[in-house]
Amino acid sequence: MRKSHPIRRVVLTTAATVSGIVLLLSLKPGSDPASAAAGAAPGAPGAAQESVQGGAGAATGATVTGDAAQTQYGVVQVRLTVAGGKITKAEAVQAPKGGRSDSVTADAVPKLNQEAVAAQSADIDAVSGATYTSAGYRQSLQSAIDKAKAAPAPAPSASASASQGAGGAGAARTVTGAVAQTQYGPVQVRVTVSGGRITGAEAVQAPRGGESDQKTALAVPRLNREAVAAGSADIDSVSGATYTSEGYKKSLQSALDRAGG
Repeated sequence: MRKSHPIRRVVLTTAATVSGIVLLLSLKPGSDPASAAAGAAPGAPGAAQESVQGGAGAATGATVTGDAAQTQYGVVQVRLTVAGGKITKAEAVQAPKGGRSDSVTADAVPKLNQEAVAAQSADIDAVSGATYTSAGYRQSLQSAIDKAKAAPAPAPSASASASQGAGGAGAARTVTGAVAQTQYGPVQVRVTVSGGRITGAEAVQAPRGGESDQKTALAVPRLNREAVAAGSADIDSVSGATYTSEGYKKSLQSALDRAGG
């Protein structure tokens, strides 16, 4: 049997090694684009999903409709879209119609919608020339806000109950004060308390009829703002609405007492 020459073995080994390297190099360019594509593909859909999920949460949110508020010129009812704990949209699903009410509604409602989103509460100013519509809007708006605040409650019900039992330091609570009788009619105040502070105040009852309508429309929004700003019932009376102001403060103090001070 013939022995292979040493030089031939070296040449063959070298040739095999070179062939292997050439094969590897020929494969690498094909694998790099593939791996780059594989790396890019998961990234792109991932980014798209985050964008869609975030956008859906911001745009969709939860839709809540407040109770219908009866006014002298018709019914007002407000619907809110709430996302991330904020009002992102407000609209009147019902508003006074017919005759002059059409033009008043067309002018007032868009302004009230904007104010609701800007203020993030029912503490908004009445639109000039649309006092009744504005008052009804605020009433229904507050109802919608209360419903929106109450909506998430079932999920953390146990912790919420424990929190309320401990004084409700972290949970928002809505408390209605006792009715205060005044010379011109009853006044009743409802407050929302969170973290030991008043975050919202409204008059669920106030004097109505004749001149009282104008005084109520003028005084109540100011008293609501004062209650939130002061964080107590120690607020000034509104000039020209002394009886309403006194009744408001009395019912406000009752609500605060019920909320635990």
